[in-house]
Amino acid sequence: MIFHIPYLSDHSADETHVFSRKTQKTVMIVQMEHALAVGFCAKNDGIEQVSQSLEELKELFSTAGGEIVYTFIQKRRQKDPATLIGAGKVDEIASATDAHHTRTVIFDCELTPAQQKNLQERIPAKVIDRTRLILDIFAKRAHTKEGKLQVELAQLNYLLPRATEKFGRFEQQVGGIGTRGPGERKLEADQRHIRNRITHLKKEMGHVRKHRTLQRMNRERVPFPIVALIGYTNVGKSTLLNTIHASEHATPVYADNKLFATLDPTARRVKLPHGRQALFVDTVGFVQKLPHHLVAAFQATLEEVRMADLLVHVVDAANSQWMHQYKVVLEVLQSLKADHVCQVVVFNKGDLLSSSQKALFNREERFVVSALKTQGINDFLLKVESLLEKPLLEKKFILPHDRQDLLPVLYKSVRILSEKQMSNGTRLHVLIAPQNWGHIEKQLKLP
Repeated sequence: MIFHIPYLSDHSADETHVFSRKTQKTVMIVQMEHALAVGFCAKNDGIEQVSQSLEELKELFSTAGGEIVYTFIQKRRQKDPATLIGAGKVDEIASATDAHHTRTVIFDCELTPAQQKNLQERIPAKVIDRTRLILDIFAKRAHTKEGKLQVELAQLNYLLPRATEKFGRFEQQVGGIGTRGPGERKLEADQRHIRNRITHLKKEMGHVRKHRTLQRMNRERVPFPIVALIGYTNVGKSTLLNTIHASEHATPVYADNKLFATLDPTARRVKLPHGRQALFVDTVGFVQKLPHHLVAAFQATLEEVRMADLLVHVVDAANSQWMHQYKVVLEVLQSLKADHVCQVVVFNKGDLLSSSQKALFNREERFVVSALKTQGINDFLLKVESLLEKPLLEKKFILPHDRQDLLPVLYKSVRILSEKQMSNGTRLHVLIAPQNWGHIEKQLKLP
């Protein structure tokens, strides 16, 4: 049974029904939803940082299909526990919703259930926060069963503390003759239903984790090194994967100039410059103030990041806030306990940089590429290959004539330094991963 969540699924965009003479049908036109955005600037926060966060919020809301028409920034020494921004600013925003004809007010931080309840009572518009907006975008982007499960789990964890009497009238239930009494309140029934659904989803996610473990074990039979593409949202990770995996028979990864265009992880096998193959995994983009509900729900997917042999940190070099975005990704990696994995930093969108800017970014073994213009890709792949070769073993052995069936596997999974035909087989000098060497030893029964 799928649990419907009206609170997270409602859309307040205006709908207009128009009769078309050509098609003789009634067509529904959905008008763009307009909203007011509210940022909070504490004593130790910089106004510029808050403004930049609001600009990103505008992009997020645009990705969801709406437009922010006006923004507020409230400066306070500390947050108001009741309304976050104080009673005076709440009244100002309530008046502005009528003046700007908006039906939505979005806060650029996560509101507590009490704050959201109090704000909703005093503002004549739908009140949401940044977390709910991101959850809504993820719900639209999820296409696989796993992605939908993870998003629903995050939604329910967000909804549970907010399932209060503010969002509906809850009467006490009574039974028939002989059963009269207070019964179970509808509020309690809804909360119990949500908890039961969360328990069910966690069991389903357990099955997903087992399935991923089996997939990983299957890969280890002929193990390819795993390279995870990580980075801030909309930095060009999917475009980079499409560029390095260009093939007539390959289905391109969906890439678009939108925040969170990619949600479900996608893996592609890529041939490195010297013949060895690696598995590149495109992951969901990170963002500042990433909801902890999402981080918890996407643990099964983000295991791919922790288990990767190499992380390629893609940075938007053309974005003036690239340093801030870079630090946000490092913080998320630390929270995922994946900061120990070897990393290489790649500055994408190099075609938008001047020569002096490229020279600045190219220092400290960082690479400037343009995934769209296919610039600097070969140097980047050479660097990836060299980093993947660091833990490899250098081995020399003879592959007998009766085991030449292993040769195609070796070509894909090892780097062959030399190859020579001998009377008793093929003499190979290779760089090979320790786990691969164990597999070869068993197959050939080497001493």
